Amino acid sequence: QVQLVESGGGLVQPGGSLRLSCAASGSIPSINAMGWYRQAPGKQREMVAVITRVGNTNYADSVKGRFTISRDNAKKTVYLQMTSLKPEDTAVYYCYGFGYGWGQGTQVTVSS
Repeated sequence: QVQLVESGGGLVQPGGSLRLSCAASGSIPSINAMGWYRQAPGKQREMVAVITRVGNTNYADSVKGRFTISRDNAKKTVYLQMTSLKPEDTAVYYCYGFGYGWGQGTQVTVSS
């Protein structure tokens, strides 16, 4: 069974940066396609960014140019580098592994 553990959330001021990490644990030789999703209070969960096994990426329009998803296959870890953060980026961010399921989520709050 594969578990996904997110880290790196927190409180940041508008315009600031954060990097989220999602580490996969379990007896797997490598990780599948992975993604980051987020859910703000009162809203549906939405896709933020996804990355395939070979590194192809796709982003939500709202984060293009500000967020970057990447992966380290040796560490079985996916990252989400977030820059120029806005208050509307405030949400619980979830890691998703295709074939694995969801992580527990990490809170990101953008506020002055």
